Amino acid sequence: MARIEGVDLPRHKRVDIALTYIFGIGRQTAGVICDAANVARDIKAGDLSETEVAAIRKVIQDDYQVEGNLRKEVAMNIKRLIDIGAYRGLRHKKGLPVRGQRTHTNARTRKGPVRTAGRRR
Repeated sequence: MARIEGVDLPRHKRVDIALTYIFGIGRQTAGVICDAANVARDIKAGDLSETEVAAIRKVIQDDYQVEGNLRKEVAMNIKRLIDIGAYRGLRHKKGLPVRGQRTHTNARTRKGPVRTAGRRR
């Protein structure tokens, strides 16, 4: 099983799809990484040789910020917005949508389940 950046890649999936299991790598970036490492995109991740895994690992380490470092940077960016009192920081702090979506209806993912007011008798 190929292990890159602390993530076990699923054996039965194509290499370009399996790389998307790493935080910070999407479909397009996975394709670019495969091309840079001279690895065919259509082979299964379980069929990768050690040299191919090493080549992919080297490309990712040299050119991309992924997993823990990327998560840390995103968290620091959100913390900075909260600390300076920016509107976006306040939205993050309150757990509301940040990018201007309507909240009168919808936005249940960010707001959580509906909390009904207590009934009067």
